[in-house]
Amino acid sequence: MVTEIKAKVIYRELLKEDLVIIRLVPEKGMPEYKTGQFLTIGLPIPAEKKIVRRAYSIASHAENRDYFEFVIRWVRKPLPGRVTTELFYLSVGDEVFLGEPTGAALQISDKLPNGQKDNRRVICVGGGTGLAPFIAFAKHFHDTNDKREVIVLHGASYVDELSYKRLLTDLEMESEKRGRDQWNFRYRAAISRPREFFNRSWNGHVGRVESFFQPNKKSGLSPVEEMVGEELTPENTIIYICGYQGTIDGVIEYLGPKGFVTEHEKKPDGSFGIKFESYG
Repeated sequence: MVTEIKAKVIYRELLKEDLVIIRLVPEKGMPEYKTGQFLTIGLPIPAEKKIVRRAYSIASHAENRDYFEFVIRWVRKPLPGRVTTELFYLSVGDEVFLGEPTGAALQISDKLPNGQKDNRRVICVGGGTGLAPFIAFAKHFHDTNDKREVIVLHGASYVDELSYKRLLTDLEMESEKRGRDQWNFRYRAAISRPREFFNRSWNGHVGRVESFFQPNKKSGLSPVEEMVGEELTPENTIIYICGYQGTIDGVIEYLGPKGFVTEHEKKPDGSFGIKFESYG
């Protein structure tokens, strides 16, 4: 039995022809959920004469009791997704069916295996729309006045796919203004196709998002380590990753030699330094 609730579209922002931000409000009020979870959106597909459901990461945080937010990419090759295609044709006021929020893979770890508070630096790695749960992370840490150091790394092919660039840049500027002892946040983006004409204005990091962890041949430190001023270790940092499996594997390849293991391969004491969720 699938438990579903009706929800209405209250906001729709087309960032580009294949990237949209949508906000949905359940008709019976917001259910309780954890930051970093996902849920299914169901829509009737005329050709199939039934409701088809797909899972999407929630970009809003659990403290937001007003709406669910999603950033959705319309992948049309080799074949367009059935539910995503219908989502792109929705208007404000249209209805969808929502499943219950679920998923533990990217829930925030607040305690260490020994029960002490987890005060490690939090690095979020989002490939494409894999950024969604980390928008929720950033807002959660901000609104709960969490003092942990938070870094959001986002990878995209084109500059107009940096969907929340303004929000994340503003959060970093606020960190600099208030002081890192009050709100410690940084945001960096990587563009993987810098030679393409559309990206000619880009002067930031170049390459896939996992290359932020690639050691510099001279210093031996990665771009992230140079930014924070120390070597990343499982004792001072926890990594969260959402994206294609290649992105996840790439980060693990760089961090494995430093002693980082995933939540699925915990050390004997129960500790780990990487949590991830793959899509696609």
